[in-house]
Amino acid sequence: MMIKPSTSLRNEYNEISSYCRQNKQPVFLTKNGEGDLVVMSMEAYSYREEMLNLREKLLEAEAQRLSGARTYSVDEVDKMMEDLINGAE
Repeated sequence: MMIKPSTSLRNEYNEISSYCRQNKQPVFLTKNGEGDLVVMSMEAYSYREEMLNLREKLLEAEAQRLSGARTYSVDEVDKMMEDLINGAE
């Protein structure tokens, strides 16, 4: 984990940017000795957002399953997919 004072963003932007992109890790910035901001590459941010969205969908699906929603076996899903591909109703 890299922690830098906020002035580093102005003085060491290129190094911080390279670090974030190469290591796919954020840099934590402080202001007056307290945590203030997190800087990360756009790629790392996008990946994080995708993972959070996936986690949210998985949690929603699990909540539905626990509340009694219909579930399907692998064989049932396979059959449904075959029917869709073959145009069966």
